[in-house]
Amino acid sequence: MKGPPDAVAATPVAAAPRKETWREALFNRRMLICVFTGFSSGLPLYLLINLLPAWLRTEGVDLKTIGFFALIQLPYTWKFLWAPLLDRYALPAFGRRRGWMLATQVVLLAAIPLFGVLGPRQDIWSIVVLSTIVAFFSASQDIVLDAFRREILPDPELGLGTSIHVNAYRISSLVPGALALILSDRLPWSSVYVVTALFMLPGIAMTLAVREPLLVKGRPRTLREAVIEPFHEFITRNGWRDALTVLLFIFLYKLGDSMATALATPFYLDMGFTKTDIGLIAKNAGLWASVVGGLLGGLWMVKIGINRALWLFGVVQLASILGFAWLAYVNRPDRALLALVIGVEALGVGLGTAAFTAFIARTTDPRYTATQYALFTSLAAVPRTVINASTGWIVEQTGWFDFYLLCTLLALPGMALLFRVAPWRQENGAVPDVVGRPV
Repeated sequence: MKGPPDAVAATPVAAAPRKETWREALFNRRMLICVFTGFSSGLPLYLLINLLPAWLRTEGVDLKTIGFFALIQLPYTWKFLWAPLLDRYALPAFGRRRGWMLATQVVLLAAIPLFGVLGPRQDIWSIVVLSTIVAFFSASQDIVLDAFRREILPDPELGLGTSIHVNAYRISSLVPGALALILSDRLPWSSVYVVTALFMLPGIAMTLAVREPLLVKGRPRTLREAVIEPFHEFITRNGWRDALTVLLFIFLYKLGDSMATALATPFYLDMGFTKTDIGLIAKNAGLWASVVGGLLGGLWMVKIGINRALWLFGVVQLASILGFAWLAYVNRPDRALLALVIGVEALGVGLGTAAFTAFIARTTDPRYTATQYALFTSLAAVPRTVINASTGWIVEQTGWFDFYLLCTLLALPGMALLFRVAPWRQENGAVPDVVGRPV
């Protein structure tokens, strides 16, 4: 009598992991957390760049002094310098990420109302100091929120989670940039700043509600390791040539788009549009197109992956620059065309930023997320903070139409580097997953 069928055939075969659907990715607790991280991250920055100048101007401070306040944004550019401290050290009781999140959020909650007890005319230097403190702790919050978000999101959800974070970041601008200004016509400034500060409470509640991500390999054991190892790990991961290629891509991918939008408002004015035209159309066609673009981009990345998103969204980004060239060629105040150009540009920014930020997050090693993420985002900001300073001179030499053709050409090298850093048929490049994701 023959024995049982071949034992190998009876052995259960492990099923391949099922790919998460976009509905499962969108409606989970991690995405809700990304809403809170984005809102908490954006609120202090928009307070500094929207509400603070409006307050100073209504109190009679001259434009030269208000312009000086742009320097308080320097902590956002140099945040990688102290990011290793946040990777190395943990505050008691709450853990490495949650501890720093809570500390920075509590300081911001306490600091923002202090603006209301100062007088711009007699306390201008105190306002400078307070603004610098708010900028420093806001940038520090960004460091740890970016690291926390990277550590709780599995790679397939990086694109969607990042786009939700970025959209919530933009929507937070409505508090200091709209609500607070409306309240200032009805309430004293001291009350306005208290109300604005209270919008930090949802972020604090989120920090208290979530759990600390669990690093399998632990955090850096020494400060030297926290400073040196993030750079060493990145360079030795695939060799220094690949590391330099990735850094060059991070620098170039948004270069053309960033230059094209640097002088957008003066360009619209030169085309004959009124400030009212620009304000109404930019708010409606710009903000919400950017939000929709970011959300759609995140959902599509769940399906197509980060690599293909960088290709497809990069093409949309490129087309949006050509829209500016089209408007310059027409050279007349056509409101419908302006709405179309602003809408397409905002959509391209939303899509491109979602994919680009997800790529940066994927490139980090979870052991050194804070330092590497801060370094990469600081490098990505260089075109916005340094190179864009030359755009006015270029326009004077070339005119608007040729300037936007130049911006289009400068967008091409970043697209060409996709062959190396994000091949169309390959969806890898992520570092080994060494992080647990309890939330």
